[in-house]
Amino acid sequence: MNILYLCHRFPYPPKRGGKIRPFNMIRHLSQAGHHVHVGSLVRSQPEADEGKGIAPHCAGFDMGMVTEGMQWARMIVRLPLTTPSSMGYFYSPDLAARVKQLLAQQRWDLIFVHCSSVAQYVAHVKGTPKILDFGDMDSQKWLEYANYKPFPLSLGYRFEGHKMLAAEKSLARQFDLCTATTRAEWQTLNDYGTGAATDWFPNGVDADYFSPTDGSYDADTISFIGRMDYYPNQECMSRFCKQVWPLLKQRRPSLKLLIVGADPSPEMRALGNLPGVTVTGSVSDVRPFIRGSALMVAPLAIARGTQNKILEAMGMGVPVVTSTAAAGGVDAEAEQHFLVADSPADLAAAVLRIVENPAERARLATAGRERMLSHHAWPRSMQRLDTIIGRCREAFAAKKPERVLTK
Repeated sequence: MNILYLCHRFPYPPKRGGKIRPFNMIRHLSQAGHHVHVGSLVRSQPEADEGKGIAPHCAGFDMGMVTEGMQWARMIVRLPLTTPSSMGYFYSPDLAARVKQLLAQQRWDLIFVHCSSVAQYVAHVKGTPKILDFGDMDSQKWLEYANYKPFPLSLGYRFEGHKMLAAEKSLARQFDLCTATTRAEWQTLNDYGTGAATDWFPNGVDADYFSPTDGSYDADTISFIGRMDYYPNQECMSRFCKQVWPLLKQRRPSLKLLIVGADPSPEMRALGNLPGVTVTGSVSDVRPFIRGSALMVAPLAIARGTQNKILEAMGMGVPVVTSTAAAGGVDAEAEQHFLVADSPADLAAAVLRIVENPAERARLATAGRERMLSHHAWPRSMQRLDTIIGRCREAFAAKKPERVLTK
């Protein structure tokens, strides 16, 4: 097939959540013999230069260059409008022109869009099967943000959430099939009541890259992994250090916490002043930090879709203590494959249960790795994707005569 693939962040190198899922789809489809042409945004020349590494994994690619200032300007202009500001943030006239040119010059067997914010480039297209992979339902994320932000910022986030919700419903009706990352996000999509065909396929993890080593670890070290300029991660660690860390240090004074992730804000860096807490900033490889920990914590209160950090830790045989919100994005069972807790006291108890019990740590390490391999390895996820694409094309072919008659 000749596939046009659009995504909101250029998918190479696949070092963060918004890049990992599309990259693995593109690589899989190319390896299956399809000709995949990628279109996405880049924000600097270094990002563009680095992104060229995707060349071996696709038939071709186009980059729409944007600047942060222009993105913010396009977003701000849309604040009083019914169009979501997110759509402005991810709009590039250059990419729009190139997509229009590609649509006119070539015949496409499938148009695949990852992330609703870039569906605007092809929402109008008729006569070609189209799949919109929402991934996470962004409207719900903005609405959750509103519960954590002070007034009047809370009003802005709530307004954006409602605008995005209306846009998601409208876009769903303009695509032949829509997908999500988890069962929970899929249910949210179905609850919209758009009548659109829907399905879901999970995020995966590279089981070879994120694998156990010799099993050695520091029983007094726990870790958190994630970009520290991302608000859900910031809120999580700020709350954990304020409410949970004192309980843990009181019970086990030798305990250490590593907060590992790029671009920590001044507030996040200040957490490094707390006893036993280290904020690393950007690191070249997160794996040694995770593998050397007794466990990884991921007690996020705001968690849409799948938290890749959880899958990666499970893949390396490192136990995870997470929240109910974050656990919902992983196809695994509480107590059996990881521990789930929400209150400060319960989170502290879960952490201590692992660090003070090597046998329990070993059990969770083995069970977590096995569950990841059986339910979240990329080959399994890509099998679901292949089935979804086949379903979309069959449904499109079945109603194609009707489309011709209504032109």
